[in-house]
Amino acid sequence: MNVAIRYAAGSDIGCSRENNEDSGYAGARLIAVADGMGGYAGGEVASSTVIGSLRSLDTDAPIDDLVGALGRAVAEANEKLRIVREERPDLSRMGTTLTAMLWDGRSVALAHIGDSRGYLLRDGELFQITQDHTMDELLKAEAEQQGGTTDPAETSRLSHVLYRVLDGREDREPDLRLREARLGDRYLLCSDGLSGPVDPQTIYETLTAEADPARAAQRLIQLARDKGGPDNITAVIADVVEAEHLTEPEVPLVVGAAAQQS
Repeated sequence: MNVAIRYAAGSDIGCSRENNEDSGYAGARLIAVADGMGGYAGGEVASSTVIGSLRSLDTDAPIDDLVGALGRAVAEANEKLRIVREERPDLSRMGTTLTAMLWDGRSVALAHIGDSRGYLLRDGELFQITQDHTMDELLKAEAEQQGGTTDPAETSRLSHVLYRVLDGREDREPDLRLREARLGDRYLLCSDGLSGPVDPQTIYETLTAEADPARAAQRLIQLARDKGGPDNITAVIADVVEAEHLTEPEVPLVVGAAAQQS
């Protein structure tokens, strides 16, 4: 059975920021969230540059190697960041996370770098399908390999320190994997402005209760605001449906900083 996605996207500045450094995209073949960083204007430029670069993947042209195509596109986006950094020294500290999924009707490739997140709601259960590239997670993984434990105070202090992002420098490799596109699945990609304030149980309840992707995305964004909205908030939702149920093509959605640049 050939499947397609019904999608929605939303982004909000939050309650504490002066500008929105998040960018998001949702189209028939591509969904993505990027959370920019690097001081005034830097985060906006970084996230919008990466999302703008990846948009070329959202095409009906057949793709033989989903994972390879997505990996190359991320590398090209990182190269564009390098060029921007060279042209604008004032943006030398900029960088961005990226969580993106590329579809072909049967399978989906996932690319992830940073601490934005991907969630999967399948058969009544919520799964986090990405791993945060933060120092606390790195320390926990190293401790597990050595059969030990970490200091909670130390890991808490490092919970927002990223060790891998896209910033135009070399060796910025994302996690890449191929997944099955299963009918009935619901995916959520979000910045940490959502996953930070809103706990997994609340995310699960909202994704389960709100059948419409747009209402679900807006509800999650409002929940993050209700929790104080300490950061920019971006959510992209994709429901896997039978292709023949989509009678009319949906318009691609660009949100956040990338919407201001396009």
